[in-house]
Amino acid sequence: MTPNGPVDAPDVVDVVALGESMVTFLPTRPGRLADVPSFERGIGGAESNVACVLAAAGHTVRWVGRVGTDGFGDHLVEAIAAYGVDTSAVRRDPVRPTGVYFRTAGDRASDTHEVAYYRAGSAASAMTRDNVDVGALRSGRVLHLSGITAALSEDCLGLMRELTAPRARRPLVSFDVNHRAGLWRDADGPRVLLDLARGADIVFVGDDEARAAWGLRGARAIRDALPEPAVLVVKQGGDGATVFERAAAGRASSGAAPDTTTFVRALHVDVIAAVGAGDAFAAGFLSATLRALPARDRLRHGHLMAAAALTVHGDLAVPPSRDHADRLAALDDDAWETLRLGPGWTEAVTRAQEEVRTP
Repeated sequence: MTPNGPVDAPDVVDVVALGESMVTFLPTRPGRLADVPSFERGIGGAESNVACVLAAAGHTVRWVGRVGTDGFGDHLVEAIAAYGVDTSAVRRDPVRPTGVYFRTAGDRASDTHEVAYYRAGSAASAMTRDNVDVGALRSGRVLHLSGITAALSEDCLGLMRELTAPRARRPLVSFDVNHRAGLWRDADGPRVLLDLARGADIVFVGDDEARAAWGLRGARAIRDALPEPAVLVVKQGGDGATVFERAAAGRASSGAAPDTTTFVRALHVDVIAAVGAGDAFAAGFLSATLRALPARDRLRHGHLMAAAALTVHGDLAVPPSRDHADRLAALDDDAWETLRLGPGWTEAVTRAQEEVRTP
């Protein structure tokens, strides 16, 4: 109860995503941050990226987070809502600011890539169980989290530990490891991420970050270190992705059924920028999971959403329509492995269909 009466329980949605979203400043031309004369404003944040892609793909999605009572906070809430995401559970902090960051136009993996974060002391870094909408967090079929939130503060880590702890009737918990060494205040980050991943139902991790964080090499070694999640997705860059999945629901035990293992090659993509591809992959996989598609198709939908992100400059891209993605995901292996996608591919079919419908 509140002084104004009972609070209505949030409507059940497909996915709830919790995390920090920031205003992103993208350079108008390549070059060092010191040399770029102007930037274009966008939005960024691993969890809100997933929320926006899923909403654009036709799912009901709620984003839970905190922003400042500043213009950047206004922009974030409005921009994320414009994708069709429910932002009613976003809280405003009257003291702390909304986080922002600047980045160069180059690939994140290159030596010339620069990112400048201004997020210390942000509204999102102060998230706790007491100042976020816990009812909203439990209102989805899936609750999507990432390791970035755990790195923001001790309060955020405490919230993440609570959300990944076993409890009756909790949503299906999806966790993207998202190891960012520069965000952690001490050397405990890798261990903390491993513990959080063990509490989730679906885990996404790149083989490169597993190597950097845990010294693990190869998908099998990662699964051996993470037997608890019912579904483990290991992203292997340009090679593809592997999903390990137990036939029976529930957590690992001595009598659990053995894994089924599925590998799907990545697509050939004319890459514009790699930022946001991992979030898009997670969104595609979760979308197909909500539709109860088989493992191969879940991975293929992940690759297709990632290909959309890889062919634009910003964090977010127009996803392929569901019909378009389903047709591509249904290709035979030879056609899939020879498919090549470039900028504008997600909109090409829509334009062609509109031309057919126009007299």
